[in-house]
Amino acid sequence: MTETPVPRLVLRLAVPSMVSMVVTALYNVVDAAFIGHLSTEATAGIGISFAYMAFIQAVGFFFGHGSGNHISRALGARNYSDAGIMASVGFFTPLFLGALAALVGLPLLPQLVRILGAPSDVVPYACDYLRYILVASPFMMSALTLNNQLRLQGNAKFGMVGIVSGAVLNIALDPLLIFGMGLDVTGASLATAISQFFAWLLLLWGTTRGESVHILLKNFKPSWICYKEIFAGGLPSLFRQVFNCASAIMLNYAAARYAPEGQEASSVAAFAVVSRTTMFAFSLILGFTQGFQPVCGFNYGAHKYNRVKQSYLFALSVSALMLAVLSLLGFIFAPNIIAIFRSEDPMLIDIGSRALRWQCVVFPLCTLSTATNMLFQNIRMTIPATLLAIGRQGLFFIPSILLLPLAFGLHGVEMAQAVADVCTFILSVPFAIWIIRKL
Repeated sequence: MTETPVPRLVLRLAVPSMVSMVVTALYNVVDAAFIGHLSTEATAGIGISFAYMAFIQAVGFFFGHGSGNHISRALGARNYSDAGIMASVGFFTPLFLGALAALVGLPLLPQLVRILGAPSDVVPYACDYLRYILVASPFMMSALTLNNQLRLQGNAKFGMVGIVSGAVLNIALDPLLIFGMGLDVTGASLATAISQFFAWLLLLWGTTRGESVHILLKNFKPSWICYKEIFAGGLPSLFRQVFNCASAIMLNYAAARYAPEGQEASSVAAFAVVSRTTMFAFSLILGFTQGFQPVCGFNYGAHKYNRVKQSYLFALSVSALMLAVLSLLGFIFAPNIIAIFRSEDPMLIDIGSRALRWQCVVFPLCTLSTATNMLFQNIRMTIPATLLAIGRQGLFFIPSILLLPLAFGLHGVEMAQAVADVCTFILSVPFAIWIIRKL
């Protein structure tokens, strides 16, 4: 971690991380693609669940990045006992919180989906999908934590095995449960829950392999010091995902409010499809930029700051190029991409194509804020990391989704994310220049 040439090391760690992130995004894409063959309302119901998925990710990434960043620095400083305690505290806490979320959410499921922005004709489908997702919440949250802990230790391949195996199972179960057993939306939910539990088991097994830090119940020693470290290292991820959840809810409401009369379900479904498509593309870049985080943590702990800078600049340049290529393809083939999910609804394809093209025009700009945020987070500069984390979906998207539709109607909803991305890029530039000079 401290001697291998930086480009080779980042690439070696980035590939399994990219695979894990893409496959994680694939869960939502596969469900939406299969459900799109049922109805537009069913597709919209899947879209409503995106906000709750963001909540699951908020908890999982908070504990995963918070504990994982500390573990990375502890291993770089050869403090193995501290790393073991942090791994257990980081794993068991989201497991308990996920169980609590399921106990609270299941009895209030209809009210929950309405809060998430479901129109009345979409509520039954959203309930059917979220039911088993709630049941699986403890395992989904702690699986995200495990994956990030493994990755930040430099053992991303074990995380990749767990995530990929779960995705393969999900793809196999979807047609069997949705169409073969006639469970429709409930089948997609059950397939996701089963596959996520299977991935959780494999990830837990991965912590016992090689030089991974083992998860041991005897090391579960929650303390103020542990949670303070998790808070410092995971706060940017928490804020980012909380605002992802809030922005998804606001997008659902705006899509329904400004839709053509009688086309609320088509509009909500269109933006749901775009969100899944862009998240799938962005997961490639997120995975690649995550490849430099273990390098950053180990070398920062070992006081090799030049290698930290090298890994940041390498990840930034390669991921920007990748996202530029993906954005060009997305812009050209936007109608074809949206039609994969629901070809029978022309309104859905029309709205979704415009929104996707707006996103593709500025998508490469997201690389700077993402990589810079990860760097600050990994070296425990919490305040700038948190500010960059909340910029895209918090500081800029929320005002955009509130103000632009007032002037441009549905077109304002379609362009809101693109405007937010430009503003986030402008915010990131001075932070990037400052940290490069400091390193």
